[in-house]
Amino acid sequence: MRDILADRARQLGQSLQTYLLSLVTAEAERANNLALLRAFEDRADGVETDMTETVAEIEAGRAGRDN
Repeated sequence: MRDILADRARQLGQSLQTYLLSLVTAEAERANNLALLRAFEDRADGVETDMTETVAEIEAGRAGRDN
């Protein structure tokens, strides 16, 4: 696992530590986003999608952006 992560970091021109910090930071940001979505989950403002659909749409957008 370490070698895979180190290779990915090298591909991005980063040290392993910098790459790992970016992964942890991104995960923390996603956790904050999920917490925010959960806070609005029970709102009755006319939106017809549930949190699961919204999260899937956000992840698909990120995957498209990252590719």
